Amino acid sequence: MAGEMLEGKVAIVTGASRGVGEYIARHLARDGAKVVVAARTEEVQDKRLPGTIHSVAQSIRDAGGEALAVPTNMRDPESIKACVERTVAELGRLDIVVNNAAILVPGDIETVQERHIELMWQVDLRGPVLMCKAAVPHMKGSGGHLINVSSGVAIFPGPGPYEDTGRGGLFYGMVKAGLERFTQGLAMQLQPYRIAANVLSLGYLIRTPGNVWAENDPQNPNLDFEDADWMGKAAVWISRQPAEYTGHIVFDHKMRYWLEDIP
Repeated sequence: MAGEMLEGKVAIVTGASRGVGEYIARHLARDGAKVVVAARTEEVQDKRLPGTIHSVAQSIRDAGGEALAVPTNMRDPESIKACVERTVAELGRLDIVVNNAAILVPGDIETVQERHIELMWQVDLRGPVLMCKAAVPHMKGSGGHLINVSSGVAIFPGPGPYEDTGRGGLFYGMVKAGLERFTQGLAMQLQPYRIAANVLSLGYLIRTPGNVWAENDPQNPNLDFEDADWMGKAAVWISRQPAEYTGHIVFDHKMRYWLEDIP
């Protein structure tokens, strides 16, 4: 059910210096893909956020895979283009893009700062759109997979009144819902080129460095983070599917039966 392995394929994974992106990068590499580890972090600046693009790329190479660390700022359109161009120049092709990098903005409509709203939509929505735009011309001839990572907070909560008014998702859910709509529209547009576009959604909270950053002690952080293996396996599963598998919103925790044959 999982399809062919990814030998010979080339993948870009954004936000791959730690957390969910790191696990997705590792799993794609384990399945045979050459992986571009794309993120901003080249040196650890905050003890609560361990990991860099270089440490993740080296761990993939140590495990027998092939990886290229490419500094990438998802707020910067030129940096996004440069990531794609370097990938194609050094690895010869591009088959898979996983847009995982994201920022979660705290606060409510009264307390949120305008600069944080700007940061969030640039990283979480504009960045993936521009990454897809840069990648598509290199994928048209051979097809491939665009995977945009979302979250359960994108699900429309429906009309009120509400019992749980403290549930998050006002800003993060807004941009992730937009990303999901963009992905399905993109799937329609790219179908003739055999480029599939799908959403991989996180169905539950994983205690990754980014998710627990605000509550972690800056001086003596708890580094006992949870793994994101199911997200990694789900990304592999989607990437193995034929081009006809497109326009789906896939929840990692609902796929465990299908993921049994993916290591």
